[in-house]
Amino acid sequence: MPYRCRDCRAYFSLKTGTVMDDSNLSLRVWIFGLYLVATSLKGVSSMKIHRDLRVTQKTAWFMIHRIREALLFSVGKLGGEVEVDEAYIGGKEKNKHKSKRTGNLGTQGKVKVMGAKQRGGMVVARPLGTEAEATMAAFVHENVEQGESVYTDEHQGYKSLEKHYNHETVKHSEEEYVRGQVHINTIESFWSLLKRGIVGTYHHMSDKHLHRYIDEFVARHNIRGMNTLSQMGFMVRCMENRRIKYHELIA
Repeated sequence: MPYRCRDCRAYFSLKTGTVMDDSNLSLRVWIFGLYLVATSLKGVSSMKIHRDLRVTQKTAWFMIHRIREALLFSVGKLGGEVEVDEAYIGGKEKNKHKSKRTGNLGTQGKVKVMGAKQRGGMVVARPLGTEAEATMAAFVHENVEQGESVYTDEHQGYKSLEKHYNHETVKHSEEEYVRGQVHINTIESFWSLLKRGIVGTYHHMSDKHLHRYIDEFVARHNIRGMNTLSQMGFMVRCMENRRIKYHELIA
C-alpha cells in the first residue's frame, strides 16, 4: 500500500478498487495470469496457473475466478441476423460414479444453457434456472431487438417468437441443417468450443459456478478481434469497481 490519500488518510495501491484488491500477488503475476486467460481459447485450468506461476492451486483457482468476474460486461441487445440455440451441460450417466447416477436419460439432469449469436458480431449466453419453455422465449426478448431475423431449431420453446421477430427454423429432426441463410451453425460452433473446454481443460463445471465459466468463454469470443495486448488492456479496464471475495465463492 505505497500511496496515501490526504483527504481520507487511507493507504491504497494500484490494486485498490479492482478485483485485485487485497491480493498478495504481485502485479507481474496478475499480468501473466491475464495473458494465460486471454490466449487460452479453450480455457486455462487452475493447475496450469499453479505450475506456471508457482502459486498454490487454491490461489490460482481464486485468481481465475476474480478475472472471470472482470470479464462480465454487457454487449446490449443483438440485431440483424441472430442465431439462437440451447445446449445442455452435464456428464453422461455411464461416466458417473454409481452413487451419483440418477437414471436420467438424454438431457434430464443437465443444465440448459441458452445462447444467441449475432452474425458477424457478439454472442450472449447464460444458464437457465428452469426448464420452462417460456424462459427460452424470454431469453430472446431480453437479448435480441424486436423485429430482427431470428434463426432457431424446431424446439417448441421458440414457437411464440413469430409474433415479435422474423423467425425461421431449421428442422434437425428431418436432417435439415441449412436452408439458404437459415441455419444455427455459428452459435453451434460457440457451443463446440465451450464443450472442448469442458472435455479438454476443466473436465467438470459445477452448477454453482457454471455461469462464471460461460461468462469467460463469452467474453473471450467477444474480444477475439483485438490483438493480445488490447485484450489484456480491455480486461484490466473491466477490473475497476469489481470485487469478489473467497468466502463468497465457496459459500
